[in-house]
Amino acid sequence: MRKISRSTVSILVSLACIALMLCLPTGFEGALQFKDAVKCRAKILETDNSRFVDTGLIRTGQQVCTVRFLSGRFKGRVAEGWNMLNGSLSQDKVFMPGDTAQALVQWEFLDPENPLPGSEQLLSVNLIDHYRLNGELVLALAFALFLVIFAGVTGVRSVLSFAITVLALWKIVVPLYLKGFDPLFTGLSATAFLCVIIIALVYGFDRRLFSAAGGAMLGIIFCAVLSILCTKAFKLHGAVMTCSETLLYSGYLDLNLTKIFMSSICIGASGSVMDLAVDITSAVSEVVKKCPSISRKEAVKSGLAVARAAMGTMTTTLLLAYSGTCLALLMTFMAQGTPIYNILNNNQVAAEIINTVAGSFGLAATAPFTAFLAGMILAGKNTTVH
Repeated sequence: MRKISRSTVSILVSLACIALMLCLPTGFEGALQFKDAVKCRAKILETDNSRFVDTGLIRTGQQVCTVRFLSGRFKGRVAEGWNMLNGSLSQDKVFMPGDTAQALVQWEFLDPENPLPGSEQLLSVNLIDHYRLNGELVLALAFALFLVIFAGVTGVRSVLSFAITVLALWKIVVPLYLKGFDPLFTGLSATAFLCVIIIALVYGFDRRLFSAAGGAMLGIIFCAVLSILCTKAFKLHGAVMTCSETLLYSGYLDLNLTKIFMSSICIGASGSVMDLAVDITSAVSEVVKKCPSISRKEAVKSGLAVARAAMGTMTTTLLLAYSGTCLALLMTFMAQGTPIYNILNNNQVAAEIINTVAGSFGLAATAPFTAFLAGMILAGKNTTVH
């Protein structure tokens, strides 16, 4: 019987994990609002903007739209829909004829005792937002297709790792946070799981996996310790995270937002940490492959040399990633002439500083940890790298 390769085993394990998480309930399916309403796509036929109230940049009021339903039990029916504006540029939307909207329809049977198809009465049609799901699906498929065409089997593994990461966050991490599990333990456990699965997709289940995953986790643990110390030292509250107060007002008053913030730092840095760990492990693996007689000490030195070069750019990766998300905040400070010492003392800026510096420290710690583990595990007499 032909022996299954380690890389094939890793792909099969990943597919099994994806299938399991797809079937795994979050436990919050019953928390759906508007249970008596249906969501569907609706085509905007006409718009009436006469009820808009413009006050400078702020627009409030209602937009009345004539819509035709494109899906659901009311497909083909024409009705009047309402778009409510609350004066928020980030949340409000304005529809134009020809747009496709996501509609929330509340209805009832004209005769509840004799519910016949077609006898439904529409109570309200609320236009929630522009319909974007088709575009998002096309974008995701194009991304997956590009990876597969460009990188072949490696692209397939990349798609699998992407899917596993999304499902792990949505099906495991977020529900456990909401259920009150310790955020730090949950975050680190999920990160360890992702490290093993994602790196196994790169190497298969062999010694390189233990080297890269071990180095990455040591770096992430170092990042976690630093995030705890800095968050306490800077006296930051987890409410600096977007939508955190909304979460509390939704009934989750017992959540420890500060610990969730600490955990988010580790999760945010884990991608770059895994990337660096794999780079160093691959370099040491190639050195050992070309020179099987190399000593563990020399292999560690080679790993450290690669680590120093990689850290030159990797440490700015998180800086650019996090600074890109707060450009509007920085522009606001500059436009208002806010002094630099006030900017740096702002709680949101301090939170981004912790994100960047703690994550970069984790990266910096990952390099020597991985170099040491790679040299000790992969090199030495009678060691064969698969």
